[in-house]
Amino acid sequence: MIETLQYKSLKWQHITNPSEDDFRYLLDEYNFHPLDIEDCRGTNQRPKIDEYDDYYFLILNFPYFDKGNKFIRIREVKIFWGKDYIITIGKSHWVVKKLFDEMGEDLAEQDEDTMKALSCSDLLLYTILDRLMLETYQLILRVGSEVDLINYDIFNKKARSIIELISITRRNVILLNTSFKPQLRVLHMFESGGIKGFVDPELVDMEDYWGDILDQYQKMYDLVEDYGELIEGLSKTFDSLQTNRTNDIMRVLTYFSTIMLPLTVVASLFGMNVNFPFTADTTAFWLILAVMALITTALMFYFKRMTNR
Repeated sequence: MIETLQYKSLKWQHITNPSEDDFRYLLDEYNFHPLDIEDCRGTNQRPKIDEYDDYYFLILNFPYFDKGNKFIRIREVKIFWGKDYIITIGKSHWVVKKLFDEMGEDLAEQDEDTMKALSCSDLLLYTILDRLMLETYQLILRVGSEVDLINYDIFNKKARSIIELISITRRNVILLNTSFKPQLRVLHMFESGGIKGFVDPELVDMEDYWGDILDQYQKMYDLVEDYGELIEGLSKTFDSLQTNRTNDIMRVLTYFSTIMLPLTVVASLFGMNVNFPFTADTTAFWLILAVMALITTALMFYFKRMTNR
């Protein structure tokens, strides 16, 4: 399904679930390269920008939370960028569709910001990328709050819940890192002037706009790297805590076993079916209990001194 938003000579077409008829339309109407159309059919594409004489083809990756609102997924944003058109195609990030609908409503109300964004394809592309950056930044802040939650609860909560939260957050941070790293190279091409665009520099200086996009992305990438280091440190801290707790449990069990060992020997010794001195004496039972109590007290005092050293 092809949806179209047009202002003056600029056209924004959004194709949500492209069919073969839609692909043929793009080939016939815009004469796009067949390899770009093939990329639109595929999934799991790496970020890139292909430059042609009269258009650019971009594939960018942006994160979003799944339906369970727990795991981060990556959704591709595929864009054909020409002088008087922008075409977003495929199952793009939901932000693109939302922005398309919002700009359609604002254009009907003659909103000045919307009309400015639709004044040229370069500004429209910047508006799309800026909205995606904003949504991604909010997502990264949420990941950061989860890291802070781990840092706060690592000494309080049960081990199982902390292990689950650390595992999920680490997975999300790794996925963000692997998706951000190759995309930085693509965005650097905008800021460095490798991508010229189509607007006249005397009318609109896009260098500042592209620099703003790169600054936002670099800031988010730095945050992701910081969160990655934090979650690794917290994971090691948690492992150390669990090791110490295990050692404490083993120490208590060792103390208990060590105390019970001589008592077991005494009880086994006097439990043998042989004649012992004082076996006919009724006070022998209390004497044995006193000896066992003395052994227990002496061992507990010894272990306490050893622990306090």
